[in-house]
Amino acid sequence: MSKRNSQAAKVAARERLRIEREREAKRAKTRRQVIVACSVVAVLAAAGGIGYAVVQANKPGHWEAVRDEKVVAPANTTGKDGTTVVLGKSTAKKTLKLYEDPRCPICAQFEQTVGPTVKQDYDAGKFKIQFVGGTFLDGDTDDGGKLQVGSRGEGSKNAMSALGAALNVSPDAFLEYKTALYSAKYHPEESADKFKDDAYLIKVANTVDALKNNTKFQNAVKNGTYDAWALAMSQTFNTNKDGVNGTPSLIMDGKKLTGSDGQNAPMTVAEFNAATEKALKS
Repeated sequence: MSKRNSQAAKVAARERLRIEREREAKRAKTRRQVIVACSVVAVLAAAGGIGYAVVQANKPGHWEAVRDEKVVAPANTTGKDGTTVVLGKSTAKKTLKLYEDPRCPICAQFEQTVGPTVKQDYDAGKFKIQFVGGTFLDGDTDDGGKLQVGSRGEGSKNAMSALGAALNVSPDAFLEYKTALYSAKYHPEESADKFKDDAYLIKVANTVDALKNNTKFQNAVKNGTYDAWALAMSQTFNTNKDGVNGTPSLIMDGKKLTGSDGQNAPMTVAEFNAATEKALKS
């Protein structure tokens, strides 16, 4: 091989090496750019994920959101937001105010023991019934004139909403459904929040003739048509002027009806009869 050919070969080899190095440098630069870009995307994604989590954590729950919704009042109600529920014959001169919470176990005991007598006197026209429903067993309280949603469950509110749907059907449907909810068969333990389940509320409603397979009623329960009304009713309980802070409580002519202990609601038929007879005569 001549010196010229040997020199040319060396030059060509160096040129190929230079070109290969430039290509490798470009590939390395591209890899770095991709890595940086992916890192930025990962950081943004993480930040976005954290942001989404924060938003979700601060997003109001269903019942908190319902507080700001317009109240749809059921039929057979009067007063602000339809929270005055007075049922009975127009000829009845007296009104029995009945304060109850759907999840209340003592209310269930009262309804199972004394309820039939209350209904009998109501049907006879001895008095009207004004229902005032509370949801304090869910932990709901008054917060400066606005209902504060608690954290102890949803059953009282959900059942109250379903009672609104029953009241929209008829007063009789409302009273029969209330009796069914408090029955020994269907009323859950206080620790079991079964009433938060729409399907369970509908199951109980199917034992009431006027509500059985009643599509309008069922849709109102599923859609939460009377959820805002339930909260408004609860706030009526929280801000009552009768000094009531527990359930069951019975009021007639502004006076509390009590049993033999002079403090609590009458929990036997005999106590109820004695209390109402005295109140009706006054």
